[in-house]
Amino acid sequence: MEEIISLNWLHEHLQDQDIVIVDCRFNLADPQEGWKAYLSGHIPGAVFFDLEKDLSGQVLEHGGRHPLPDVEELALKLGRAGIDATKTVIAYDDQGGQYAPRFWWLLRYLGHEQVAVLDEGYSAWCAQGLSTSSELPSPLKTTFVATPHDEMLEQVEAIEQGEVGLLIDSRAPDRYRGENETIDPKAGHIPGALNRFWMDNLRNQKWLSSNELRERFADLQAAASITVYCGSGVTACANVLAMTRAGLTNVKLYPGSWSDWISYNDHAIETAPSK
Repeated sequence: MEEIISLNWLHEHLQDQDIVIVDCRFNLADPQEGWKAYLSGHIPGAVFFDLEKDLSGQVLEHGGRHPLPDVEELALKLGRAGIDATKTVIAYDDQGGQYAPRFWWLLRYLGHEQVAVLDEGYSAWCAQGLSTSSELPSPLKTTFVATPHDEMLEQVEAIEQGEVGLLIDSRAPDRYRGENETIDPKAGHIPGALNRFWMDNLRNQKWLSSNELRERFADLQAAASITVYCGSGVTACANVLAMTRAGLTNVKLYPGSWSDWISYNDHAIETAPSK
């Protein structure tokens, strides 16, 4: 399935019985904002998944600010939302693709390939005059069978031992350089990491085409393995999506990301750009 689908495509398929729409709106500064926005209005039939309550696990000493959720618990929630192997799932947010790719990545990690992210997001949907609803859906419960693909993950131990190929930091360049860290207690990046800001995968809130993304990541094509991280494993998923759209098949996620890396006091930190 295409990683990105258009507003028009979703509008045309809105009544399809095998489509499940997932609202992923969220705001790190106000964790209730996404849920409140969903209650106020959403794409008709959409169910809501919260970044921190549904798409993340318990925060511990290590593992980062948004560790991966428990597989069995997430599978139960997906089944309650009407998602199983027969469904095509479309995820959206209203933050320029900041959160929906996390849902996209998690479903693929659990073995569900029929999932895509809605291009442009909720505000663009509304701007086109497409229908919205404040009615809470009542999805038909089903069983989601999770088959985790752990080969899609890279853990801190492999990075410590230098057993990864290219390491890509998805954060803004100033955070990568350690100049403007406003979220995590330590600034900089993992030694050797290259910077590819996730927002550069979009132009005017629209995802770049496959050809444009292939050009953007042309220098990564020959890499035997690519490990992507960000602050806490959320926006890194947007880079994984973009790289997948560009045809790269060797991309892994470091789920704990920078917030996990710096939870170990002996881990080195760089601020100068890596060559």
